[in-house]
Amino acid sequence: MQWPSATLLRTVMAAALGGSLLGFDTAVIAGATSSLTSYFHLSPALLGATVSAALWGTIAGAMAGGVLGKRFGGRTSLFFLASCYLISALGCALSTSLMSLMLFRIIGGIGMGGSSVVAPVYIAEVAPSVWRGRLVGAFQINIIGGILLAYLSNYLVGTFSLGLNEWRWQLGVAAAPAALFLAALLGIPESARWLAARGRLAKASDALRKLGFSGEKELHEILNSAHQHRSSTSGKLFRRAYLRPIVLALSLAAFNQLIGINAVLYYLNDIFAMAGFERASQNGQAVVVGIVMLVATVVALTLIDRFGRRVLLLSGSVGLAICLSGIAFIFNTRSHESLLLPLVLGYIACFAFSQGAVIWVYLSEIFPSSVREQGQSLGSSTHWVMNALVSFLFPVVASYSRTGPFIGFLLVVLMQFFAVLLFFPETKGMSLDSVGD
Repeated sequence: MQWPSATLLRTVMAAALGGSLLGFDTAVIAGATSSLTSYFHLSPALLGATVSAALWGTIAGAMAGGVLGKRFGGRTSLFFLASCYLISALGCALSTSLMSLMLFRIIGGIGMGGSSVVAPVYIAEVAPSVWRGRLVGAFQINIIGGILLAYLSNYLVGTFSLGLNEWRWQLGVAAAPAALFLAALLGIPESARWLAARGRLAKASDALRKLGFSGEKELHEILNSAHQHRSSTSGKLFRRAYLRPIVLALSLAAFNQLIGINAVLYYLNDIFAMAGFERASQNGQAVVVGIVMLVATVVALTLIDRFGRRVLLLSGSVGLAICLSGIAFIFNTRSHESLLLPLVLGYIACFAFSQGAVIWVYLSEIFPSSVREQGQSLGSSTHWVMNALVSFLFPVVASYSRTGPFIGFLLVVLMQFFAVLLFFPETKGMSLDSVGD
């Protein structure tokens, strides 16, 4: 098995930095909920609205991501999305009102949602099939790395005793990785598939050679695949021919959020606070959560092309069910709080090993080339809609019942297990253009 070229690896890592910003912006709010609540005098409902503001932006970004990628190409689209991250970070740090803060969070959300569509598709298109799971998985590793960086940043900012303005520094720090993302994109080529689809064959061949391919052989395969799809189907997503991948994308994306992962990540400090942990302890435990999530993701991505996507999803579901049952028991009985951290770590590890590692790989594989951007956009939009709803409702539901959210997440995990067992096909090792057929 030939190793990817250095240029290909640099290209993948540059695109995957969009995942780092996605992860950072996703998790950094966890450390800011307390100071935001005090600064703006937020009720549980208003806190949920503030936290979920970015997620409504992600829906717009995810819906637009397919159009952006198809019209302007992955590289140009990523430039635009990186700019959204930078504007959001600076705007949040300088916000003078809750409304302006929400506006800049929404702009950041556009970058998050768009990145979740454009980056995995771009990486899938430049990656050889034998390495595709691991290289697309680099996007997920960067998401987890961004989450860990956010928790570590929150911990460090918290040591400076900045008072009620602490949230400005926590949210504004994201400007640094956003600027790095912009700089990294300067050195990557456009997708050969996108160039070939627009008749720019010489540039497509050149892009392939830059990435370490022979050029002509791969270009011939791309052109044959594009011709077959144009002759057999149109580029419209909502057709009977694509019903199966549409259902798979919708269900996987919905399960990914309805099992509660981002509610736990966004309100991690609040969850520990409900169990009686002090604030300094909460920030330290969040860093440990980020480390465990990163390690579990790396392990999963070393196995995803060996054991396949379904094995990871099924085994992870079993662990998620056990951990959620334990967390619900703690909050229901108000006892054994010392077990909360191990159970949360187990929950995080099982998610990272299964759903977290698989979702972006699977969504980038199950649709044929003619509708891949649209399919990725559909799955990603569903992911972010469910994320926004769960993130908004979590503090409201938890204010009435601490146990309720975790029982709901447990029921969804059980549904996911049987759905994957009965209906999800395996996609490992398949040609990118044959999976969705």
